[in-house]
Amino acid sequence: MSSSISSHLPVGVRFMLLSALGFALMSACVKYVSQHGIPVFEIVAARAFVSLVISFLDVKRKGISVWGHNRKLLLARGTVGTLGLICVYYALTVIPLAEATVLQYVHPVFTALLAVFFLKERVQPWTTVCILLCLLGVFAMVFPSLSATRVSTLSLPAVGIALLGAFGSSIAYVIVRKLSQTEDSSVIIFYFPLVALPVSLLLMGDSFVMPDLNVLGMLILVGIFTQIGQYGLTMAMKTQTAGTASAYSYVQIVFSLVLGIIFFNELPPVWSVAGGMLIITGALINLFGPKLMRRFASTTS
Repeated sequence: MSSSISSHLPVGVRFMLLSALGFALMSACVKYVSQHGIPVFEIVAARAFVSLVISFLDVKRKGISVWGHNRKLLLARGTVGTLGLICVYYALTVIPLAEATVLQYVHPVFTALLAVFFLKERVQPWTTVCILLCLLGVFAMVFPSLSATRVSTLSLPAVGIALLGAFGSSIAYVIVRKLSQTEDSSVIIFYFPLVALPVSLLLMGDSFVMPDLNVLGMLILVGIFTQIGQYGLTMAMKTQTAGTASAYSYVQIVFSLVLGIIFFNELPPVWSVAGGMLIITGALINLFGPKLMRRFASTTS
């Protein structure tokens, strides 16, 4: 039965589902080790070290240069990815798993705004709807914290940092899409930890905490699951249109919700559920808006 379902899914979609599962498991591991006293920069460093080793071995296995062709853009992807990763990991340590994951999917708003300012593109009607729904969704999620009559649920600074991480993701996705036209997927993945490791070690300073064997194993899994997520994402972008593959990335929210309930006893409040649904709806409208408009135009012509 499962093989029959798998055979009907395009290869790129399967890679995106693998990516979503990998990133969801990575997020759960990050939250777990943070609850055992491991600071954010140490988590980033551990993740980067594991990914760097795996990526280097993978590039060597393919017999290609680790440095790639467009080194400036590869370094830019690594830098933006590192800054975004730090924000995402911090948000995961202070925000419930499902909510932190949902906030990452505000990135279509930032992508649209970047296109307006840097590519001089017009904001399409469906993108405007997406922006409004995403903003309304974020407001719904943080409303209890803004209301004096309600118990605070989400830290506003943490939400801001999570959104900053989403902004970094929007830039990184655009760069990955561009690089995938000329660079091998393993080289693109390699540059991420190549930048993240020295940056995180520098920022960590003397705040290193010696983990026990259990936490050390989870730190290693952070790197392994991240590698799986990065591999699935990069291969999906190479083998499937970005829109089709990205639609399936939203399964990560479901994975994170289930993991949060099972392992951290995190049952999202109604405001977070409502806000998350608005954000997801807005992002999907932005994703499928052009296709629906073309279909509507063809049926009315």
